[in-house]
Formats: sequence, C-alpha cells, structure tokens
Amino acid sequence: MHETGLATATATRLRARRPAVIGHRGAAAHRPEHTRAGYELAAELGADRVEPDVVVSRDGALVVRHENELSLSTDVAAHPGFAHRRRTQEVAGVETTGWFVEDFTLAELRTLRAVERWPHLRPGGTLHEGTVLTLREVVEIARARGIGVQAELKNPSWSASVGLPMVELACAEVGAAPDVVWQSFDVAGVQELRARLGAAASLVQLVGDEPAHDHLVTPAGLRGISTYAGGIGPSKHRVLLRDAEGTLVGVSDLVAQAHRAGLTVAPFTVRAENAFLPLHLRRGTDPAGLGDAGTETRLLLALGVDGLITDNPEIAVRERAALAAPALAPVRPRP
Repeated sequence: MHETGLATATATRLRARRPAVIGHRGAAAHRPEHTRAGYELAAELGADRVEPDVVVSRDGALVVRHENELSLSTDVAAHPGFAHRRRTQEVAGVETTGWFVEDFTLAELRTLRAVERWPHLRPGGTLHEGTVLTLREVVEIARARGIGVQAELKNPSWSASVGLPMVELACAEVGAAPDVVWQSFDVAGVQELRARLGAAASLVQLVGDEPAHDHLVTPAGLRGISTYAGGIGPSKHRVLLRDAEGTLVGVSDLVAQAHRAGLTVAPFTVRAENAFLPLHLRRGTDPAGLGDAGTETRLLLALGVDGLITDNPEIAVRERAALAAPALAPVRPRP
C-alpha cells in the first residue's frame, strides 16, 4: 500500500516530533483549576505536562493561582475574618480590587477552598473543590505520574517590585530541572530566569494577542527571543486568525517563522465550549455548549505546533493520535 498526500506528510511529521499535550491549570474543563484533582485527571487523560500559574504569598511561598487576586478562584469572600483585607491596588499597570495572595501567609491560604472559576460555563466544576497548592506540590504530583510541568510565573517583575522576588524563589525551589519548563509573559522575567539558570533551563516566552505584544512576533522579535528562550507560547489567535465576529479568516505563518528562528511553538488555550471557539465550530447557541474543539486542535497540530496548551487534554491526545496514525490506502475491489 502507498501513503500519499498532505495527510500522510502530516502524520509523518507528528510521529517524528510528537507535539506535547499540556494540561492548562490541570484539566480545567473538568475540575477547578489548580487543584490536585485537576492535575491528577490531566495525567490520567494523557497530558505530557501540566501548566500551573505561580504567584507568591506574604511569607514567600510559591503557590499556584491564575492571578494574585483570589476572589475568582477561591471562597475567600465567604471568610468574614478576611473581609478587612479586601482592597484596591495596581498590578502590572491594571487596577484591581479584591483579596491578594501577597496579603496572606501560606497557612492562611490553606484555609481557603479552590473553586470553579467559570460556574456559568462549567457547572460540573462546581461539584468539586480543593485546597490551595504550592508549586512544589504540583511538581511532586506530576513526577509521581511520570509527566512534566510547564510553570508560568505571573508578573515576576511586578512581584519583585513589591518585595517578593518570584524568579529568585523559583530558581531556588525548582531550578533547571529537566522535567520543568518555565514560561512568562514578562520578558524581563524570562531573561532573568536565563541569567540565573543558564542554557540548561527550558524557557518559553509567552505572547498575548494584544497589540503591545506585536513586536515579539516580527522576524526581529523572534530572533531576539531566541537569544534567551527556546520557545514561544503565543495566543492561538496569532496562529488561527479571527475577525471581530469570531469568524476564522485564515492562518498566519507564525509557526514557520518561529521555527526558522529556532524556537518551538506551543499556543494557548484550546477549550471545548462554544464561547471559546470560532463561529463555524460552535454547535448550537449556548455559550456553555460543547463545540468542535477537535477540528481546531487538528488544524493547530497540522500547522506544525510543537505543543498545545488545552483545558481538554483528552481531545488533544485523541487528535494527535489520529493525525499520527498511518494513512490507509483506499480499498479497491478485486478484479
């Protein structure tokens, strides 16, 4: 039998490099983010790595929360004893009101429950909760299951400016471990990681889809990133282009450009709910309804990404296997 065509070429490339499936905040489509249950489920669903976000407590503990404000992902508002700690501050140029990790010790954070961030989209997540974990605990959970960690440092330059040296703490606690990838949107933070950990560290420069990040994905910007990091983690919208109405209008050449600069590419974040998909992949009108995330995943994999950050590891694992499978020649009737 002969294998021909684009499908076969894609399958050959996938078998050769096996793009990593990275469980975003665990398996966030199924369990509240940054919980033990979420990280364990991500491993069970086949993720190669899990992706915790890292912030710093008042006593210098590296804890995993999507941001340093606690009210969206914990039950802090239900604790009367902490009511007086609600305040407003500017975090990395954005004014935010709420309860902040840096105002709590680790022991105090342990009294909170981690809850579903998007109950309106993921009501099933409200059936689960967990404790606030440290980065060290996430690394231990991952290692016990034979998978890696891709840890995002949240606003490390801002954190250092308020007396909490996140990069220094991260380097001391985990360092350049072979099963840990470090990433951040903060260019200075990734550069500091490189300076402290050297070339042995696996580093990724995250790139949002805001205009302020446009310079990072120019040929010159990509070459600049290659001097201190080994990869980029762009918003998927920089690869799969949409218009203001959410219609997919084309694909960019960012993956090829990054590869030419010697960088790997692992875009974020693939999610299965209609609210996060382009119009033609939505199924029905309910934002919380499940659309066709498999097609979006296949397209990104076929474009040559080296990894994929997703709330649904099981979809990425399934589509990676399907694309990597040998193509079958058409069956012809015997003469």
